[in-house]
Amino acid sequence: MYKETNKRSVVKGITWRVIATTTTILIVYFFFGRLDLAIAAGAIETVLKIGLFWAHERAWFKVRWGKKRIEPFNLWFTGLPLSGKTTIADKVYEELEQLHIPIERIDSKDIRDLIPNIGYTREDRNRHMHRIGNLICTLQNNSISTVASFVSPYKESRGAIREMVNNNIVVYVKADIETCKQRDYKGAYAKALSGEFKNFPGVDEVYEEPEHAEIVIDTDMTSVDEAVETIVKYVKKSCIK
Repeated sequence: MYKETNKRSVVKGITWRVIATTTTILIVYFFFGRLDLAIAAGAIETVLKIGLFWAHERAWFKVRWGKKRIEPFNLWFTGLPLSGKTTIADKVYEELEQLHIPIERIDSKDIRDLIPNIGYTREDRNRHMHRIGNLICTLQNNSISTVASFVSPYKESRGAIREMVNNNIVVYVKADIETCKQRDYKGAYAKALSGEFKNFPGVDEVYEEPEHAEIVIDTDMTSVDEAVETIVKYVKKSCIK
């Protein structure tokens, strides 16, 4: 899918205006045989129609009839480390962005880069999830939806997010632990198994599977494109009617 840029829209508008004005000039010249009159008519038409179009658009901008507000939603991707959350969430975000709705992408790595020394104990993670919930609430108060991807291994923190934010859609990205290890290009699982990393979900820390996820994606059986299609279709049906 392609997104219409402002530059392209401006060029399209100018080219159409040139075509329309040229047509007016030719019609006037055809009927009256006077080039000066034809050019004057074209110039007057151009100025008047630009002004009228601007006034027309401003008037309709203030009219609420026919508009439908999209309530902000939050797609919450959860799953074991390296289950495929970020990859799928990134592509879902790209697809939803094409729908021209206000939406932001939030990923655990980016947030931890902004807020270092968070910690990985159960208490640290739950406290961190509360911060993320507040961030999402702030965005939603400004009519901005979110696509968030966090391991979020504990039921209580995911439950807190569900209570804090509006239209929360949990996407459980499921994957076998061995599959996650095979995808581990950074060696995080190896470091966790050796004891270098502590409190690592799936190794020395529990990952509590969601019991009431709106969407479950098994990446051992589902391709990235299939997963994205499933999630986007759900969002369109549930949130963008």
